[in-house]
Amino acid sequence: MTDEKQNASIDEAVATEEPPQYGVGPFSIREVALVGTWIVAFVVSFFPIYGPFESAPSVWTSGIDWVLTIGVPTIAVFLIVLRRLSPQGIRRVGSLGIDQFASVAFSVATVLWLSILWNSFVRLSVGQGFLASWVVWVEFFLMLAGVVLTVAAPFIAPFAQDFRGRPEVPAHRSARPVRRVSPRPASVRPEPEAEPEYAPFAAAGAGAATPEASAPDTSAPEPAANDDFATSLIPIDEQVAPLEEPAPAASNEPAQARESFEHVENPTSTVEPAAATAPQHQAFWALVPEERDIVDEIGIPVFRIGPTAWALVIEDRGDVFVVRHEDGRIGYLHDVSGVTRG
Repeated sequence: MTDEKQNASIDEAVATEEPPQYGVGPFSIREVALVGTWIVAFVVSFFPIYGPFESAPSVWTSGIDWVLTIGVPTIAVFLIVLRRLSPQGIRRVGSLGIDQFASVAFSVATVLWLSILWNSFVRLSVGQGFLASWVVWVEFFLMLAGVVLTVAAPFIAPFAQDFRGRPEVPAHRSARPVRRVSPRPASVRPEPEAEPEYAPFAAAGAGAATPEASAPDTSAPEPAANDDFATSLIPIDEQVAPLEEPAPAASNEPAQARESFEHVENPTSTVEPAAATAPQHQAFWALVPEERDIVDEIGIPVFRIGPTAWALVIEDRGDVFVVRHEDGRIGYLHDVSGVTRG
């Protein structure tokens, strides 16, 4: 009921902005001219396209040429008539609207009839005679008239009224602008772990590298030559003078990390959890107080949710909900006020 009221309001708004369009019954002047052109082309297509009238085949009996030369334009005219007689019937062919499909159909048919004429002129240039009959000429000009009534109609004054004042509707997903392609993130290789350093050896190495430890002591008396034997009897650990360890520098580590028994009161952390401001990715059910539109990235409505059924929210971005439909469509709910979480 809401959609019918919305369509009625759109039709009333269009009627107030644009002058009324008159035609023949439910059809516009352009549609009547297009149907008349197709009727003549359909009747002429049963006459021979090659050679004499008695024995030459028509386009319907020469292979599958009839599919694009007269078959597809026939389908396009049928859909145009059906659109007027049954407004809720077929609205598009794939991602093409009815008028767009008719433009493609008559353009392709015109090119194929022109190809038959071109091949006939090529045969005539080599002395083999002109092959095409008068049917090909008539069909070519009739299909060209169909191109004028479909492709060029929005620019011709008598037929442009058929395209003005049409209500705006969401475009088919194949006819919408393409999404931006993002580059793939580079794979992060794990860095090799650093080898652990041992404090005793590091302290000893640091002490041996200092100039004070490596410089010889000139104040001590030199041992006599006859004391070599006595020196060799002294244990090795007593021969080497102990290295003086450097005074410990002031530690920059926090008090609770030092190797001490000091009591630290009320330790505080300066690191705030990042998850407090990050969006919630846990899905939940939501119920809106009234019907609201779910739109895509560019703001075009995709589907609607209402107070009679719960909707699945797959991501909460604060002021925007990412909602998934039962058929798999995904959209965005920008009005999240008054939503009941389930």
